[in-house]
Amino acid sequence: MYDYDILVIGAGPGGYEAAIRAGRLGKKVAVIDEREAGGTCLNRGCIPTKTLLHAAELYREALTGAPIGVCAAEARVDLGAMFERREEVSAKLRGGVEALFKAAKVDFLHGRGCVVAPHSVKIVSAEGEQTCSADAILIATGAVPATPPIPGLEMPGVWSSEDVLRGLERLPASLTIIGGGVIGAEFATFFADLGVSVTLLEGMDRLLPTMDREFGQNLAMIFKKRGVAVQTGALVSSIGKTDAGFAVCYAQKGREARCESEAVLSAIGRRPYWDGVFAPGLEPAADHGRLLVDGKFETSLPGVYAVGDVSSPIQLASVAKAQGVACVERLCGLEPAQDLSLIPLSAFCRPEVASVGLTEAEAKERQIPVKIGKGLTSANGRSIILEADRGFMKLLAHAETGRLIGAQLMCTHANEMITLLTAAIANGLTAAQLRRAVHPHPSFEETLSDALDELLKKLG
Repeated sequence: MYDYDILVIGAGPGGYEAAIRAGRLGKKVAVIDEREAGGTCLNRGCIPTKTLLHAAELYREALTGAPIGVCAAEARVDLGAMFERREEVSAKLRGGVEALFKAAKVDFLHGRGCVVAPHSVKIVSAEGEQTCSADAILIATGAVPATPPIPGLEMPGVWSSEDVLRGLERLPASLTIIGGGVIGAEFATFFADLGVSVTLLEGMDRLLPTMDREFGQNLAMIFKKRGVAVQTGALVSSIGKTDAGFAVCYAQKGREARCESEAVLSAIGRRPYWDGVFAPGLEPAADHGRLLVDGKFETSLPGVYAVGDVSSPIQLASVAKAQGVACVERLCGLEPAQDLSLIPLSAFCRPEVASVGLTEAEAKERQIPVKIGKGLTSANGRSIILEADRGFMKLLAHAETGRLIGAQLMCTHANEMITLLTAAIANGLTAAQLRRAVHPHPSFEETLSDALDELLKKLG
């Protein structure tokens, strides 16, 4: 007889959602983590970042007319209050997760979990060691900042995103951010809003390189207007110390270049983290550090499953949550309720960016005939009222059936509106069926009508 039906290692989004769902389905469940409930997302990632972005935007709105490059001290940024608010939000959400554990009768075991034998996990904590057994073990240990072999990257003073989120005593006058993906773009927005002179280096040919090309191109133009120096195709070779801070050396179009700043932030990406989770000789199959799983999320070790950043090619809290719930539902003999093939992608820069389904480039690569409709927010009443940044909404439909197969939004509240389009694609709605909906006025969603009108005109 096992101690538990399901043992979850990792209390982040994938782990806590899986545990709560299993508990509600009547399973005996425990979650093991040596840190706080909520994992990276609630404590050192998504939630703290978005809290700081909101605080910086409020500051920017209050400080109208301030010249670009005004340092934090001159502008009197209350940095301490921002980070206190960050901790307040995280603490409130941590408490919520712990309350849900209690309601679902999930045991939260503090300590470091290690799979030592089939169905057996050793837990090491300050109080000592204990071993628990379970019919199924679920690994949801997430990811940590990646550290590519760039000389100088590990020098004291070169920050990771988690270093920043732990708190800063003061803001630097200048900052170089290495990496123009989602993390880099969000931190560039945050620091630029607070008056820091930001240089953003991206090795690919555009910002947000894993998303629709138009996103990166538009964001680069918006950043430049805000005083952010954007360098794409910039391959960083080394980081060195200077009297005033750091010098980042990079190659761009066959030429060597460098930029100097008081501080450097590495936002190159994150790597799956399962260090020490398996006893020597029990490590499951992996590819480039990512645990390999089958369609039921089971690893090469029978009875051991993995969800979220530790195993998924797409490292998002929403993916981890959906996979955790789906894994548990399958273990309980149920069919997952959500369509995991449709994952909205997002970035909380300004304006927000959100995408779901196929992009134009992906449709072309798959030889899928498409028609595209686009609406601009420059004529949207709500956008004008709020003086929102100019953006767009782009919809893709299959040229023969008219069914919606992709959507890309770059506008205020894009990450709320993308859910409507995700549901439309998941349920096979056509552009004509989606156009039947009446939108509130004035609302950002009204731009969807413009995009749909153009799309329907092209579909004939």
